[in-house]
Amino acid sequence: MSEIARRRAVPVKIGRVLVGSGAPVVVQSMTNTDTADIQGTVQQVAALTAAGSELVRVTVNNDAAARAVPHIVDGLAKLGVEAPIVGDFHYNGHLLLKKYPECARSLAKYRINPGNVSIGRKDDDNFRTMIECAVENGKPVRIGVNWGSLDQALLTRLMDENSRLPQPREARDVMIEAMLASALHSAAAAERYGLRRDQIVLSAKVSGVRDLIEVYELLAARCEYALHLGLTEAGMSYKGIVASAAGLAPLLLKGIGDTIRVSLTPRPNGDRAEEVLVAQQILQSLGIRSFSPQVTACPGCGRTSSTYFQELTEQIQSYVRDSMPVWRVRYPGVEEMKLAVMGCVVNGPGESKHANIGISLPGTFEEPKAPVYVDGRLATTLRGEGIVEEFKQILDEYVATRYGAGIREEGLVQIR
Repeated sequence: MSEIARRRAVPVKIGRVLVGSGAPVVVQSMTNTDTADIQGTVQQVAALTAAGSELVRVTVNNDAAARAVPHIVDGLAKLGVEAPIVGDFHYNGHLLLKKYPECARSLAKYRINPGNVSIGRKDDDNFRTMIECAVENGKPVRIGVNWGSLDQALLTRLMDENSRLPQPREARDVMIEAMLASALHSAAAAERYGLRRDQIVLSAKVSGVRDLIEVYELLAARCEYALHLGLTEAGMSYKGIVASAAGLAPLLLKGIGDTIRVSLTPRPNGDRAEEVLVAQQILQSLGIRSFSPQVTACPGCGRTSSTYFQELTEQIQSYVRDSMPVWRVRYPGVEEMKLAVMGCVVNGPGESKHANIGISLPGTFEEPKAPVYVDGRLATTLRGEGIVEEFKQILDEYVATRYGAGIREEGLVQIR
């Protein structure tokens, strides 16, 4: 697959993570715990990081949350969790950052919503205070404009100006222009108050897919700031997953976007880390980054004689997911491995040969055997009740042999 030409963006250092020009697209997430619950927040940040979140944002909305932040960062350090912690501020951020300097120092980045501070009104003292705190502590800032909390004074002014035009534009177009103006004017103000360009990330989040694409295409054309992508409220389950993929993919394929979040609504008591896995899968499906071995599997049809191939697929995917924390450290490059679990002879052998390891299970009226292909060649044929465990053993041996010595087979290049 050819490389995607990335849009040029000023690189931003956020703790140990680099965002922007030349750096991989960064996956981030956000906790939904009460930040004042130190232990609960530490546990969720650790879980999100273990799932692959490279930045984690926490709400800092009151005194208790601000007081808790340094303890959360310390608790994570004791666990060896190194993901930078970002503080999400609305309305009272200028007060909390000044009142709790240890909170301001502990955070790796601040997120400011221009629509929820004083910028654009009679003065911008609150915005300026937050920027000056960032400058004082050497912290980058994401200036995050949001469709649902847009600067109303700015929007009203642009709407009034539009209404006086001979041919007024549609209200949606004015709304998009207001978002762009809010983001760019706020960034310019931040620079006037001392924040460097390499300390600024911009976002302009909306909840509609086509609106998202248009906003970011325009924003990318007008600036060189690093950009954070994501629908502001993607939704729950398949709706949120599909909408996020549909919105992010066209932008990422154009090289637009330096960090992403998939803002899924979790099911009651659901796994918050789902949004991390979806974000990773979007990037991996586009060939932009690799995070975990991919399992190709057929959907099943009248030729598949049972649900066995579905059960095998699920077991192999779970086995790979559970093995990755160890594999990732011990076997560099394993995340690029491809597996195939197929249910009948129609596409089974062909797909299996295209994968690093593939198995073709017998379909209806087919001979009860399961050929296993390794690197395109028939390696063995499995039969009986022990297929799952035998296939796992083949998989383990392949991973250890292919990736364990630090030697990639491509071109016989040694990368010890």
